[in-house]
Amino acid sequence: MHRVTITVDDDLMKALDAYMAGHGYENRSEAMRDLVRDRLDAERLAKRSDGPCVATLSYVYNHEERELAKRLVRAGHDHHDLTVATLHVHLDRDRCLEVSVLKGAARDVAHFADHVLAERGVQSGELHVVPVD
Repeated sequence: MHRVTITVDDDLMKALDAYMAGHGYENRSEAMRDLVRDRLDAERLAKRSDGPCVATLSYVYNHEERELAKRLVRAGHDHHDLTVATLHVHLDRDRCLEVSVLKGAARDVAHFADHVLAERGVQSGELHVVPVD
């Protein structure tokens, strides 16, 4: 392991310390390693969009929206090669949460997520991508 010395201003140090406290880090080195690792992974995905990844696609939708549930199921079947598993949760009378675990080329996963999140009736959602080698 290498030792690196960096200089940061007071505001950035306060923000880092708050981040550490909020995420349960015991030391700055591990927090910095994770932050750098996350940024490098994001850069790698941006540059190698055909690289392999695993991902979670989480979204909330109104199941009363006309034909939306059918369209979402059809999208999942059309991309069955990407979908590993899906969790469906009833939030209330009208809204559902779905979390799909996806695996494949980052470009294909992002394309599928964009399609699902753009459906009328999907209220909010997020794709979390983790590159794998």
